[in-house]
Amino acid sequence: MNDAHPRPVTGHVPVLRLGDVLLVTLQGDLHDSTAQQLQEDLAETISRTGVRGVLIDISGVEIVDSFLGRVLAEIAAQARLLAARTVVAGMRPAVAITLVELGLTLPGLSTALSTEAGMELLARQAPVTRPGSPRQESP
Repeated sequence: MNDAHPRPVTGHVPVLRLGDVLLVTLQGDLHDSTAQQLQEDLAETISRTGVRGVLIDISGVEIVDSFLGRVLAEIAAQARLLAARTVVAGMRPAVAITLVELGLTLPGLSTALSTEAGMELLARQAPVTRPGSPRQESP
């Protein structure tokens, strides 16, 4: 993936690198294959580039179901294992209500009201480190 340009939307969610943060903007429904590809792309890009954070803008998402909630939680867990933090930005009030009603807590995720606030939050947070060692790739 070229860090300077987003991937085409066809079958993929564009991932932009802004300094040491990856920005993902979700629009509409996220299908199974697209969600899996996004998770793989993010994990590979975090590992390759050493970014400190992932910012997922969901302001274009009107409905969050248990599938999307699980995908967001899995992205956060994978990012954390690769020493990066995840922030979800732009959550609509109806989406927050739905997440609470579904009992989804989204562990490992921080939230921000806007993309700008999410970038500020990631800039303020200390990087995730693995106990006893600096960032290193697994065999």
